[in-house]
Amino acid sequence: MQTVFSGVQPTGNLHLGNYLGAIKNWVQLQEQYNCIFCVVDLHAITVPQNPSELQESIINTAAMYIACGVDPAKSIIFQQSSVSGHAELAWLLNCNTPMGWLNRMTQFKDKAGKNKEKAPLGLYAYPVLMAADILLYGTNLVPVGDDQKQHLELARDIATSFNHHYNNDIFTVPEPLIQGAAARVMSLKNGTNKMSKSDPSEYSRINLTDSDDEIITKLKKAKTDAIEGITYDEQNRPEVSNLINIYCALTDTKKDDAVAYFADYNFAKFKTELGEVFSQKIGAIRNEYLKITQDKGELLKVLNNGQQQANELAQAKLKKVKQVIGL
Repeated sequence: MQTVFSGVQPTGNLHLGNYLGAIKNWVQLQEQYNCIFCVVDLHAITVPQNPSELQESIINTAAMYIACGVDPAKSIIFQQSSVSGHAELAWLLNCNTPMGWLNRMTQFKDKAGKNKEKAPLGLYAYPVLMAADILLYGTNLVPVGDDQKQHLELARDIATSFNHHYNNDIFTVPEPLIQGAAARVMSLKNGTNKMSKSDPSEYSRINLTDSDDEIITKLKKAKTDAIEGITYDEQNRPEVSNLINIYCALTDTKKDDAVAYFADYNFAKFKTELGEVFSQKIGAIRNEYLKITQDKGELLKVLNNGQQQANELAQAKLKKVKQVIGL
């Protein structure tokens, strides 16, 4: 079977966008592919983190993977920093990646803003670490959202260039795995912005740990518009369209069927029904997560087992890469 690699940063609470844009799809992928799902903590430290909070978040993120349906018996689940091959391969690739390629990366410009001279080197170079994550395991397919397509293209360029330079097809050139309609879940406060952990407003997102009451309250406060009726129009009605997309993804409903179903609804009735659906779906994940986090010892066993499996694959690849380079 082909190999799929993906991961989420352990910063803040995982939210509906993380679930629908990534983890929900992982659950389906593990039935068809060799799946490796990583808690990408090395990426998290490209910006300052509270050490104790980060340690807790790493464990909780792994727990949320499992609560959402990722099965440790079917997929490798591990903590990125526990496999030294990620950082080691990143350095080897750094030495083979032109600065010009990194200068084109838009996310660094967005995150560093006007303070790019004070930004850490890790924030600038982390697309190479992301390439290392992918290439380390002979990854064939990478689930990507719109904001990660550029980084996957860089990984492809690095793999192709390295193979050509050393006249050796040591790296598999990864392909994007296109996500479904709700792969890009937008903010509840602004339908043109992606739902994000970093948004200062808690009302912009639905966290996977939110209570039923919190979910219902957030939906009631979710921005809509002054147009009558429930219709789908991403350009002119981004907030309403976003809610329809989320509903479709949670219920596996076709967009046209959802629009027809809600055709006679007003906003109050629409949000009430969405609240019931969201609470039921997210509530099941939340309850499983709370159950899993009560046994931290079992969680650590899952991560340790995943580390052993991932490390075995990583060291085999690193050995070959070093031989090719001459180390």
